[in-house]
Formats: sequence, C-alpha cells, structure tokens
Amino acid sequence: MITPAPGPPAQDHSPGAPPPSPLAKHMVWVPGGTFQMGSNDFYPEERPVHPVAVDGFWMDEHAVTNAEFRRFVQATGYRTLAERPPNPAEYPDADPALLVPGALVFRRPPQRVSLHHPGAYQAWWAYVPGACWRHPAGPGSTLAGRERHPVVQVAYADAAAYAQWAGKVLPTEAEWERAARGGLDGAVFVWGDEFAPRGRMLANTWQGEFPWQNLKTDGYEGTSPVGTFAPNGYGLYDMAGNVWEWTTDFYTPHHPDAAAEACCSPRNPRAESAAQSYAAGQPGAQIPRRVLKGGSHLCAPNYCLRYRPAARQGESIDTATSHIGFRCIVRAT
Repeated sequence: MITPAPGPPAQDHSPGAPPPSPLAKHMVWVPGGTFQMGSNDFYPEERPVHPVAVDGFWMDEHAVTNAEFRRFVQATGYRTLAERPPNPAEYPDADPALLVPGALVFRRPPQRVSLHHPGAYQAWWAYVPGACWRHPAGPGSTLAGRERHPVVQVAYADAAAYAQWAGKVLPTEAEWERAARGGLDGAVFVWGDEFAPRGRMLANTWQGEFPWQNLKTDGYEGTSPVGTFAPNGYGLYDMAGNVWEWTTDFYTPHHPDAAAEACCSPRNPRAESAAQSYAAGQPGAQIPRRVLKGGSHLCAPNYCLRYRPAARQGESIDTATSHIGFRCIVRAT
C-alpha cells in the first residue's frame, strides 16, 4: 500500500474559490458549471458537441514534474511499469526480445516518411529497453537540468499511484476539458480561436512537417519546463501541447449522442466501463484504453492537430512513452 504524502500548506490562487483543501498548494480553482464539451469540426471521436456540467475542483497548475515524481519514488520505493519486466502471458504474440523493462521513445527520422499506412508509427517510435522516467530517451539519458520538465514514461497505473500518494485523484475527461477551456467555452484553442496570434507561439507543439522536420519555432525540440508558456484563463499551464495527460475515463469512439439526453446536461460524467475501449484488430487489442487529453510537443497539423481542449485520444493503460504525463485534482466535495 502506498502511504499518502503529508499535505503541504494551502495556497488560494483563485478569487471566488471555496476554502482550499490542505493539499491545494500549487493548485488553482476550476469553477463548476456547464460547458459545451467536444467539437464537430475536427476528428470524429470529438463529436458531438454536447452540454456537460461539472462541480468545481482544484487542479495542479502544471503537469507533475520530474522533481515531484522523484520525491514520490524516494518516499515509497515505487517502480513504474516501464521499470518492470512485462508479463509474457499478457503479450502472447510479442517478440520475446521485447519482453524486458523499457518504454517507447520518439526518434525523428532523417527524411520524409509515409504517415498513413498500417504500422507507419514504427518509423518514428521505438521500444527501447531501459527507457523509463529516469532515462526518458533510453540508457544514457538523464534528468539533469530537466527537474521542472513534466515527468514522462509513466503508464496509467503510475499516474494513479502518484495521485494516491499525494492525496489527490486523476481528473475525468470532462473535468480536464472544463479546466483546459479556461472559461472560453467553444474556443478552438485554450487561448482563443487563432493558433499563433501576431506570430506568437502559445504552446509547445510541432512546427514543420511531422515526423522528420521540426522547425522548433516555439524554441523546443522535446518537452519544455512547466510554466514556459502563458497560463489559460484559470491559471493552468500547458493545457495544450508539451505532454499528453492521463484521465480516468475509459476511451469511447465518440461522445454520447446529445439528442438522446436532450432533457438535461449530464453532471460529472464518468466513462467507467472498459467495454468500448479496446482497439480491435490493432496491436495490444486486449489492453483497455483510457482517454488522453491535451496533445503534446509531437502534435502537428499534418498528422495530429490535437493541442486543443476538445481533442482526445485513447491509449492503452500499459503504455509509457516520451510524450505522456499527467496532473492531479482535488474535488471540493
């Protein structure tokens, strides 16, 4: 059992917020209310737009950092999934050579590659033995100088274990999207409808032709320190780009049909059944998927225009990669 961390002194950053939780240091208040969740304008899984109501909650102002995750590991001795050998029974078709501790690492190909044939991702993703949160790019890589970068190479169980230790929880998809919108209901991005107003980059995303050409207009090849870019309307950093973030909801191919629920807005919805989350016919089809939100530094318009609050992606719960992290919340009730 993981022993919860002692609660730090409270800080109330948000006017109009209730008395803060004892755990609310470096958290901001996200007010409850009804908002329009999803988008009809981009990817099918974001449809349909529908009203959702959520209660207010406190949210980490930025993704959990390497320094914060290190404190958790030092206090508990926790080992992430990437640091443990996979169970062969769970991967009957896997290459035995890959059933060793490791994780997925992005490797930029030297030239243009096809994006749309089955297995195309293998041109830029590699399973690297020894890759883990301490060595995010594989053996030889370190966290030196990256203490305030978001922790990566964390699977869903790792994020949930940290949240339990911290006395917090992971957000639902609806809570995450409500927070990301920052009060701009219906806007394309967390800051408005224009991607780079007056040429200013407002998030760590991919500029250039993914996956081989990274122009680094935003100044970063990979992850960036938390707080590098301006916060959204609620004071939350990196709700677009930098790293994808885990939520508790199991993935579904689309949102519920709003017409079927026209009588009222669902309140604090949760997708608690894994039944629709499996990716039939794809590698790892036997592993349930949870919803990721926010996009990452690898999202580009020509492949993954998902650095938007409505964007969502299903990810196998055993997956650890160099572009997935998380943040936590504390509910007011």
